[in-house]
Amino acid sequence: MHTDTASPSAGKCDGCSAADVPLMKVSLGRDFFGRVYDRLSPSADLSPKWYCDACSVEKNLQRDFRDIKSEFDNLSKGAASALGQAEQLDRATLRVKEIAAMIAANALKQTLLKPDEVSALARSLDSRRG
Repeated sequence: MHTDTASPSAGKCDGCSAADVPLMKVSLGRDFFGRVYDRLSPSADLSPKWYCDACSVEKNLQRDFRDIKSEFDNLSKGAASALGQAEQLDRATLRVKEIAAMIAANALKQTLLKPDEVSALARSLDSRRG
């Protein structure tokens, strides 16, 4: 994963609005399912967002949550989905439970993730696994 670092005077965190802290932008990497994403391309990153350390962690969790939710929505509609494979479904279920546990333990600022949405997806994934 590639991150760019800005100086503390570069502005405020786009997650929690903290100022005068080091900020990062996650630019390159792979999504939860191993697909490449590229936020360095000008067309994909017209308005870059910068995050403090804590919000950067939450942003990565938010990305995993969105990837899993999108694939779950596809699966629910009967469309092709990475979650069609039992191994990926188990892995995604575990990841969403990890995110829910972090929320429950107040380990996240919860500026980017909504606890009720995470809980709902965890329940849906569990019921899908049977």
